[in-house]
Amino acid sequence: MAVYLGVDLGATTIRAVVGDRAGRVAGAGRRPTPQGPTGVAVTDAVLDAVRDACADAGVDPEATVAAGIGAIGPLDRGAGATVAPANLPDVDRVSLTGPLRTLVSTDRISLHNDATAGAIGERFFGDGEENLVYLTLSTGIGAGAVVDGHVLSGWGGNAAEVGHVTVDPDGRPCGCGGKGHWEAYCGGANVPEYARDMHDGEATRLDLATADAAAVFDADAAGDDFARRVVDRIGRWNAVGVAMVVHAYAPRVVAVGGGIARNNPERILGPIREGLSAHVHVASTPEIRLTDRDGDAVVRGALASAITGGTGDPADR
Repeated sequence: MAVYLGVDLGATTIRAVVGDRAGRVAGAGRRPTPQGPTGVAVTDAVLDAVRDACADAGVDPEATVAAGIGAIGPLDRGAGATVAPANLPDVDRVSLTGPLRTLVSTDRISLHNDATAGAIGERFFGDGEENLVYLTLSTGIGAGAVVDGHVLSGWGGNAAEVGHVTVDPDGRPCGCGGKGHWEAYCGGANVPEYARDMHDGEATRLDLATADAAAVFDADAAGDDFARRVVDRIGRWNAVGVAMVVHAYAPRVVAVGGGIARNNPERILGPIREGLSAHVHVASTPEIRLTDRDGDAVVRGALASAITGGTGDPADR
């Protein structure tokens, strides 16, 4: 079997899969993402996940024909690294393509922003749509875009970093150091602090000192009025953010993935669908659909990138 490799470096989890030219997965590996103390620890965990996937498939890493990586940004594609990722605040640089090349012994390695990898996979494993956006609502927020059949990469591989688009110039701080970014309100890492900012003394079952994003959404589902107010406000910000995506890329489909969306599909997708028309000024609004039901959209997209040389076009397999 010709071996293709896909890797997803996320802020909390690293995934790797081994598959064939058709995209059928033969082996998988998974490791928690080290939060430091240096990028070397993260690189080592990536390589360990790759070794696990190859062992699970019963193949040698050196049998790899091509590899694709989807990684949290910002990226320096020239150096094959992610640099100062906002959601790994103690890490300044994670080398990826060089160490992976040494392990798998192939020069055919593609590095993408993680959401760009998601868009590649959405095209390859979906219906081949040539105008789509993959939007991840997870620890952070990001997007990948395919426009007229072309995957947008941008300078350094950093196109469509929509999580750091400013939605409120005088707004709350973001993990990247900016202010008022979409991610500062709706990224999972920032939801708890946003809830604390919104709290004005009303009764709530939430322990605001320790609550994470999941706790906020769970409290909303359980009927907590304060949590409902927070989640409603998140829905409004998400509608504003998706409207920006629609104006920028004119997609026919916005495929929404990531843990926040996957675990709360109605509370995330419903407000986007309901609120989008108030903010979008184009002839028609795109289909908004849930994807990434198993949390594997990015790693499968990285595998699709390896198979197609980065295009995601099924015709290139």
